[in-house]
Amino acid sequence: MNTTTTVNRDPLHVAILKNVITVAFSLAIIYINGTLVHIFRKHQVLNTNSRYILYIHLVINDIFMLALMILLQVLSYIIYTLNVSFCIIMLMLAIATNLNNPLTLAAMSLECYLAICFPLRHPQICTVRKTYIVITVIWVLSLLTILPDLFIIIATRPAEYFHSRVFCLWANIFTSPILEKKKDVSNILFLVIVWLILFYSYFRILFTAQAASVNAKKARNTVLLHGFQLLLCMLSYIHSISIEGLSMLFPKDTLAIRYVISLLIQVMPRLISPIVYGIRDKMFRQYLKRYLLPLNSNIYPENVQKS
Repeated sequence: MNTTTTVNRDPLHVAILKNVITVAFSLAIIYINGTLVHIFRKHQVLNTNSRYILYIHLVINDIFMLALMILLQVLSYIIYTLNVSFCIIMLMLAIATNLNNPLTLAAMSLECYLAICFPLRHPQICTVRKTYIVITVIWVLSLLTILPDLFIIIATRPAEYFHSRVFCLWANIFTSPILEKKKDVSNILFLVIVWLILFYSYFRILFTAQAASVNAKKARNTVLLHGFQLLLCMLSYIHSISIEGLSMLFPKDTLAIRYVISLLIQVMPRLISPIVYGIRDKMFRQYLKRYLLPLNSNIYPENVQKS
């Protein structure tokens, strides 16, 4: 039983060019993010701070997302169709990491709010152990959102289906209209909750008695950046709609449309996370200088205060 979707294929030179651009760009972002993860692991001042633990979780999610995207894109060009079981595993991991990002942004905004509005209680509330519990809860919520889809597919499809081959897209595997509605509802629920947390955190910081302090202003700016990151996360929810709409207008350019939108929505936003903390945050910035510019021996990050 072979299940395939009729999709035109690019000429060889176009396929090679597309993959080279995507892989090179994605690997560059993965390298920067990997450097941030390495810095985090090596320095206790970072890996014992709840703010940076949540941030690195966001960075690791981006690494997984880009790695899965590269793998699926390259395989789709090389062998075109993939085993359904393998495709399901890859897609579920990609969806889980995608759902993790807005939830992590919500947790990071709450951490900013606690740091500014409850500075004396913040060290007791935002401990390392509790932060990892929050991360575990985020993963559980993401998996609980997508596991029902898997159970429905297992219950409604014959065993032979999972040994067949398909062009690896979510819409080609989870074809039930009920699953589509359930995905829309869960996405809306997630986003509403996260936006409420972001607005609550921002306005509580804005109106706190310490709002005139430098730290409060930086915290407000950070929450605003989290809101911008969330807007970029939301782009993934219009990924399919954008492709379908533009493909109807330009049916001869479907492949180019799919490639460009995937690049803009799935890859480009992953540049934001390194910028927010890797460059904007003073402590991370000093560590990055030491790793990326090793000849600069005058940099002593341990003496730099957190921004």
